[in-house]
Amino acid sequence: MIQITPHMRIIVAVEPVDFRKGIDGLAAVCRQQLASDPFSGAVFVFTNKSRQALRLLLYDGQGFWLCHKRLSRGRFSWNFQAGRKRVRQLAAWQLTQLLWNADPLKIAAQRPFRRIHQKKLSF
Repeated sequence: MIQITPHMRIIVAVEPVDFRKGIDGLAAVCRQQLASDPFSGAVFVFTNKSRQALRLLLYDGQGFWLCHKRLSRGRFSWNFQAGRKRVRQLAAWQLTQLLWNADPLKIAAQRPFRRIHQKKLSF
C-alpha cells in the first residue's frame, strides 16, 4: 500500500502518455521527457489521452509500484496547461483531490497546521 504524505515530492507529467507502457516505459519517460530520476522516490503521475485513467509510478527503495485508476464514468479534471512546461509539482493534498476526481488547481485548502510557540507571560 502506498501512503501519500506531505513530505513526498509529486511530479505530474502534463502531457498524456501511452498506457501500453509498463514500469520500464514510464521510467524512461521520467528520464527522457521529464528530466527526472525515477529512482528518486518521487511519485510520478501520468494520464492517458482520454483522461479516463491515471497511473502513479513510485520507487520505494526495493522496487517500483505502479498504481492504475480508471474511472467508470467521466474524465479526470486534468487542467494542467501543456505548453512549455512538461512537468508540474503538486502537494500531497492536491494529489488526493486529483485521485478523487476533483480539480486540484481550483480547490483552496487550509494552510498546514503548525504549532505557534507563544512566550509565557510572567506576572
